Amino acid sequence: MSEILTQTELAELICTRISHDVIGNVGAVSNAVELLEEGDMDFIDDIRSILKVSSTVLSARLKFFRMAFGLNNSNLEDFATIQTTTENYLKTLGSQNHPISLALELHTARFSRLAMLAIMILADTLVKGGQIEAREVGDKLAVIINTSTSLSAEKIKNIKLVLAGNKPENNIAQYAPVFYMQTLLSNQNCHVTLIEAPTLGLIME
Repeated sequence: MSEILTQTELAELICTRISHDVIGNVGAVSNAVELLEEGDMDFIDDIRSILKVSSTVLSARLKFFRMAFGLNNSNLEDFATIQTTTENYLKTLGSQNHPISLALELHTARFSRLAMLAIMILADTLVKGGQIEAREVGDKLAVIINTSTSLSAEKIKNIKLVLAGNKPENNIAQYAPVFYMQTLLSNQNCHVTLIEAPTLGLIME
């Protein structure tokens, strides 16, 4: 457990982050249902589009969050499922013009959840898409942004703060994956190193 958070505080941060990441699409579904109830068929195509997009995003994100933050399950030993689930999550973050692609190579379930969290953390720093590469080599997991792309300097600064044992001043729930990753690493007697050159990445060993 991170020394600056209690178990309750960490759970609160995770719940807040997950809620934040799904509430927009839940609201969109609610609005679409209200339009249906009003019975105005002039908007039927818009309603259909809203429901399709929002349900796809909600499904992808909730499946990812279930694996990344939930209780251990057999899917964490299925690397094909991890690949698909994580790719679908990244599609909800990127856009058609600026997608986020993934190259994933895992060999042991030990790194499954850590890889998903690290991918989530690095994806948060991307401004206009890019490629994330996660590879397990021996007793080490390397997750890096494998393309030259725009990154959020503020988010990188706050990730550094959390890794150094401090709390960001604002929007702390945004960094729930970093706090949780530290907890898992501590339980496994492992540590993480943030690299910034030649590209941003997280090395766990």
